[in-house]
Amino acid sequence: MGDDTTSVKLSRIESVFDDLEYPVTNEEAAREFDDVTLLLADGERNLGALIADSDAERFESMDDLESELNNVLPREAVGEPYQSEGEG
Repeated sequence: MGDDTTSVKLSRIESVFDDLEYPVTNEEAAREFDDVTLLLADGERNLGALIADSDAERFESMDDLESELNNVLPREAVGEPYQSEGEG
């Protein structure tokens, strides 16, 4: 098992975001997490690439980074109860 990648579930994302010192730039955060695989409801994504996709230039706090991550994730990837039951 020689690969250095880390896998983390979205529900445990705070455990990796906690390793950063805030505020942090988008570029620094993307570089920090370029070897982290984010496990999602519909597969997996590279966490560094997702952060790089963000329009934010910097993150003031872990909450800031986490909410921005949720903005760049496709809704189906999150697996939250967004199903449209009983709408109409």
